[in-house]
Amino acid sequence: MNSQQPPDSHNVWENPLATRYASAEMASIWSDNHRYRLWRQMWLALAEAEAKLGLPISQEQLEEMRAHLEPIDFVKAAEYEKQTRHDVFAHLHTFGDACPKARSILHLGATSAFVTDNTDLILIRESLELIAARLAVVIERLAQKALATRDIVCLGLTHLQPAQPTTIGKRICLWIHDLIIDLEDIDHRRRLLRARGVKGTTGTQASFLELFAGDHAKVRALDEMVSQALGFSASYDVTGQTYTRKIDSQVVSAVSGIAESTHKAGNDLRLSASFGELEEPFEADQVGSSAMPYKRNPMRAERMCGLARFVMGLTATAAQTAAVQWFERTLDDSAPRRLVLPQAFLATDAQLVIYANIAAGLVVLPGAIAANLAKQLPFLASERILMAAAKAGGDRQELHESMRRHSHAATAGIRQGSPNDLVARLAADPLFAAVDFQDALESRGLAGRASAQVEEFISGPVQAALAAHPLRASESVLRV
Repeated sequence: MNSQQPPDSHNVWENPLATRYASAEMASIWSDNHRYRLWRQMWLALAEAEAKLGLPISQEQLEEMRAHLEPIDFVKAAEYEKQTRHDVFAHLHTFGDACPKARSILHLGATSAFVTDNTDLILIRESLELIAARLAVVIERLAQKALATRDIVCLGLTHLQPAQPTTIGKRICLWIHDLIIDLEDIDHRRRLLRARGVKGTTGTQASFLELFAGDHAKVRALDEMVSQALGFSASYDVTGQTYTRKIDSQVVSAVSGIAESTHKAGNDLRLSASFGELEEPFEADQVGSSAMPYKRNPMRAERMCGLARFVMGLTATAAQTAAVQWFERTLDDSAPRRLVLPQAFLATDAQLVIYANIAAGLVVLPGAIAANLAKQLPFLASERILMAAAKAGGDRQELHESMRRHSHAATAGIRQGSPNDLVARLAADPLFAAVDFQDALESRGLAGRASAQVEEFISGPVQAALAAHPLRASESVLRV
């Protein structure tokens, strides 16, 4: 292949998070065009504020900058970067070529972190806003499913073993509760975000103090004006050359929390699918297996879990990057941040796109749910049967011993492939003659307040959370 020819897209690796999984909206946020346009907006915001505070920057220069925020000559920028080995300098020269009258005042007093850090904080802010809007969609759709299934009694499972019955709706509420916690955390991180502002090379603002002839008030005003122009209420109180990388670590931790929630729900769904109780949406022409035509694999939930594990793995890199920053800054943060920040958001976005799709089309199979419950119901009703026999005058300890023997005998039969005959054994035992077994085996009462809890939870905390987050993300079609 001629090395001078541009690479064909099919001959180079492309990130599947952008090309296969995440939404177009999230991919656009982290696109080169958006990032580098923001860089130009940084230079414009700085020049506008410096002009207002008295530096010799003309309106003609500012107008020229405003007129050339786009398009960006990426070919020229690549040529400059190859020459200078510095991406900010490359784009600065490219912008300067587009704005020859303003070239002399571009980046005045600034360091590279002025454009890179402030831009990253805007990208994080935009990403958190989209993630919150996607969370709200998933919560809303799950809430509808929870209400619709609040009375469908199913076998509860602890230790993945049969336990007291619950309802499908109550189980879905467990998923929703995790997501509400995540939404609160994302909201918290969004509110705490500030700009890096205008801090200079090592955070001391020395270059700006020189520009404004030692006027501390003007330097403070410049920092405030630029931060507000970038959409932040304030800047971080102190920085080195960069804002503290703890911010990145905390943000990645927050989206990793979402991954914990999606993985938990995805696992529940995959297990439920194996029991025949729940299914994710399955399209008419969808192929479950290239070898086994009958397969209806939970591929959406599996993909959601896989992406979740990827995001959870990014937290270690973000934490380590924050931990190893020497003094005012060291550049070994650059490469991991280029990888971790966009991928953490793209993969989280992808999970929530999948989750929204699952929630909208979740299939509940009442027949299998009832059958699975019926297999275990005699055991689950044993305490109720025991109490009924005791109320009728039986000796509680004698009844317990008889129940124990019958239960173990029934279990031994089940292990050999026989049906659960515990009720038949008890009905034939004179000690339990007074028990109304039909009443004792009524499943609805065994689920306690599950149905009422669903109604209270959805009408209370869930509706409050949704009301506090009115924005909803647009529908994103699954590409695979």
